[in-house]
Amino acid sequence: MLRALPVEEWLALATPIIDVRSPAEFQRGHIPGAFNLPLFSNEERAMVGTIYHQQGRDPALIEGLRIVGPNLAGIVEEARRIAPDGGVRVHCWRGGERSGSIGWLLDKAGFKEVFTLQRGYKGFRNHLLHDLGVALRLKVLGGFTGTGKTETLHRLEELGEQVIDLEALACHKGSSFGGLGAPSQPTTEHFENLLWTRIRAMDRERTIWVEDESAMIGRVNLPRPFYDQMRAARLFFIRIPIDVRAGRLLAEYGSFPAEDLAEAIKRIGRRLGPQHCKRALGALENNDLKEVVLIALGYYDRSYLHGVSQRDQQQVVQLSPPHPDPAGIAAFLIHNA
Repeated sequence: MLRALPVEEWLALATPIIDVRSPAEFQRGHIPGAFNLPLFSNEERAMVGTIYHQQGRDPALIEGLRIVGPNLAGIVEEARRIAPDGGVRVHCWRGGERSGSIGWLLDKAGFKEVFTLQRGYKGFRNHLLHDLGVALRLKVLGGFTGTGKTETLHRLEELGEQVIDLEALACHKGSSFGGLGAPSQPTTEHFENLLWTRIRAMDRERTIWVEDESAMIGRVNLPRPFYDQMRAARLFFIRIPIDVRAGRLLAEYGSFPAEDLAEAIKRIGRRLGPQHCKRALGALENNDLKEVVLIALGYYDRSYLHGVSQRDQQQVVQLSPPHPDPAGIAAFLIHNA
């Protein structure tokens, strides 16, 4: 059976997803969990596209068939490996020639259920961007750098709360030092896909905790409707002594190579100011990592306070938990937020 479904019906299914777009399209952004089974390589797609624009649909179609023909058996074999039960969802960019061709092929090859996506990945993205604007019950966990906000989120999740770890999705911790030891960041497009998938798995009638972030995490932009909701939500500003925060940051970043730490300091050199930047680099050269941390915190604390000052102050709740470890903060929030 071969059928084309609208996006909501198509997404509601549980069968494997095959994305037949080129590897470059898939790398830029894809439906999380999808398998890439490209009809064309990046170069082949560009060539067929050029023929389409210069000569029209029919010559492009013939060239596409010439390219794909020898690969059809391999496509069927790989699809059977991906979907051994015979049920599969297929999509391309606009729900046109590529997914239609592969859908037809798999149907003829004996797959029990083949569902193509109307309007393709483009339709999925339109659906996703609209969905990211739907109101959520957000609570925002705030605090100066080194408070342990990410770890606190994880402790909240262990206590049964719904949380979104935006930094984990973005593969970056937000500061100039935040990319150290992290994998490559996704594109903003794919970050949105990951965020939407995370939200979709949650109960939107219940509270969702997120960490306070700026509009960008590393090189990834937060979707504007979601970011606006974060800024309007209640912020729980956790106050932790600076010595505790400095110790946590030393444990987190102190083992990275000195040259990587120096590059991170230089990236914020203008904002630190020439004198503080020079002091920090000198302290790093002398292996005085605590001094480096305290200089950096001077900048980050001022920057964070400025961001908090831009919020509706009636939505800012200042809290000083008696136990400054993430488990203690999480337990305190459960009873006081």
